[in-house]
Amino acid sequence: MKDDILIREKVNEQLVKFSDKLSEGLKKAKKKFIHQMLFGIQASKDIKLSEISRSLDEEIKLIKTENRLSRNIQDPTLEEHMNDKILQQAKNRIEQETVLAVDITHIHKPYAQKMDFLTRVWDGMKKETVKGYWVLEVIGANIYDEYLLPLYSELYSQDAYGFKSENRQILKAIATVNRYSKGKGIYVIDRGGDRKELIKSMVSDNLRFIIRIKQERLYLLGNNRKKKAEDIAERFIEYNQRYKLEIDNQGFKEKRAVELGKKKVKIPGIREEFWLVAIKGFGNKPMMLLTNLDKNPVIILEMYLTRWKVEESIRFLKQEYNLEDVRVRSYAGLRNTVSFLLAVFYFLSVYLGRKLKLNILLKKIYEKAKRFFQIPLFKHYALADGIFRILSNTRWKWPWSKRKKIS
Repeated sequence: MKDDILIREKVNEQLVKFSDKLSEGLKKAKKKFIHQMLFGIQASKDIKLSEISRSLDEEIKLIKTENRLSRNIQDPTLEEHMNDKILQQAKNRIEQETVLAVDITHIHKPYAQKMDFLTRVWDGMKKETVKGYWVLEVIGANIYDEYLLPLYSELYSQDAYGFKSENRQILKAIATVNRYSKGKGIYVIDRGGDRKELIKSMVSDNLRFIIRIKQERLYLLGNNRKKKAEDIAERFIEYNQRYKLEIDNQGFKEKRAVELGKKKVKIPGIREEFWLVAIKGFGNKPMMLLTNLDKNPVIILEMYLTRWKVEESIRFLKQEYNLEDVRVRSYAGLRNTVSFLLAVFYFLSVYLGRKLKLNILLKKIYEKAKRFFQIPLFKHYALADGIFRILSNTRWKWPWSKRKKIS
């Protein structure tokens, strides 16, 4: 029992420190709101304001708490503030070879009727358009460890006022991250990122990238011969490397033998040369990556495959915190909810997960997760379960009332 109290106090102490940094420069009421949201999301494992209100267990009527949260979540300036504060903390952790995975996913709202700017999104699993919203994420990762660095998250709708294009959304996210990373890191984008507007912008900003390309895209070989990417992969690339690769497939180790090769190409209308890397062993047709990095194709492939961590992180947020069950109707409220999940993810991944002096605390949190088997490769599930068990029986307290400043 005494051990449980000590763990709870330690977690709360770290949460207060983190909340202090996120709410720096804001008024007292907004500081309180940010801390309550960070506490409530983890104590309830939910993003519905009703569940967050219950987890706070304030000595006032529940509806009063929910109304206050609902009023504050509609602040249109909060989303940008949260993204900026996360990037301010993360910027020194971005290294030269950090993979900066850019990913667009969606949240599905099949029964929603009155949410602001509800739009049509493409569901890749169902192969059809559904009602919902887009969510654009940028997450940093390293090839050889479990390191994850949440950097940017934004919900958007193409029906919202001021929306221009998906390209603009992607370039905005990259520019925001690059403002803090100062050119460090390698941007990795899945299929759909091989658009001339995106590539030209990244080249002009001297950014390094790896992009998975579509088979039918046209590229220039020597003597300005135009060829489809699939023709180049089949007829002009020599697969002079064979490699037994152990990859992480959604958290599970999988061994695969692949053949790799690369060739210089140009894009019509762009002066610079690029490398087209082709990989056999992932399907009937070669997988193709376009990059401006002159590296071993094996390294290029491993950097691209690091993206699975981003896809798993999206799945984690949807499952653990019921992201698709968000109930706020206002567009600003929806965008702020996603930014709070980014903050929770950063708290788990970096604020707790990367501090060596908190290793003992982490072990205690994992124990609280009460897993029958060993902790999985993507440890955030167990970490979220442990935090939930620690905070779920705790009443929220105003931490700035009579506490000493925590250094």
